[in-house]
Amino acid sequence: MEPNETAPNADKLDRIIDARMKLKRRFEEAIQNTPSMTDEKPLGSGPPNRHGMPKIPKSQTVTKKWPVLDLGYQPNIPLDKWQLAIDGEVEQPVRLKWADFMALPQTEDVSDFHCVTTWSKLDVPWVGVRFADLAALVMPKETATHVMCYGFDGYSTNIALEEALKSDVLLVHTVEGEPLPLEHGGPVRMITPQLYAWKGSKWIKRIEFMAGNRLGFWEERGYSNTAYPWRNDRYS
Repeated sequence: MEPNETAPNADKLDRIIDARMKLKRRFEEAIQNTPSMTDEKPLGSGPPNRHGMPKIPKSQTVTKKWPVLDLGYQPNIPLDKWQLAIDGEVEQPVRLKWADFMALPQTEDVSDFHCVTTWSKLDVPWVGVRFADLAALVMPKETATHVMCYGFDGYSTNIALEEALKSDVLLVHTVEGEPLPLEHGGPVRMITPQLYAWKGSKWIKRIEFMAGNRLGFWEERGYSNTAYPWRNDRYS
């Protein structure tokens, strides 16, 4: 596909599932060995989450509110103007319009949201598209190791593929049964429940697959490349 082509229609969705399973096999060992699933001495408290880590990472405080953090600009993108480009080290780059995005397999999940500024919002119900399904759509090349995610606000953040391909990493459009609010990155943001939340771009507009790692906005300013909550891994 060329970058201006749209998502496959319904008769091609089986190919996405097949491609996702191939990616799972390719990255499965690396995913299973990430710290948020295998750390023998995780830092935190409370009962174990579904990955075996303490529910509340070290130095986090649980809140029922959802504080708003951004770069001072909240881009308001109408759905008929919204697009998501997925390119870089991939076999089939695409540019998805809203209808294309919503035609992809939709995933419902409940996960926790850990902000580096020391608050956590627990058991948040989301609806969105798995990053893994988007990756399956474009098929990363063997050279791809990381992605850079870009927002309409000029934000960027990097993430290793073994983290991005986890089943709870979603590009969400719905939270708690309502459309994702503008101030929290609507119409679509990425969530990374096993990493600090700055690794999920708000107002996401582009995903670039990379052969190697580059620093994103906060990473260039001293934040951690890896952002593991259960290692208190906030800064480089």
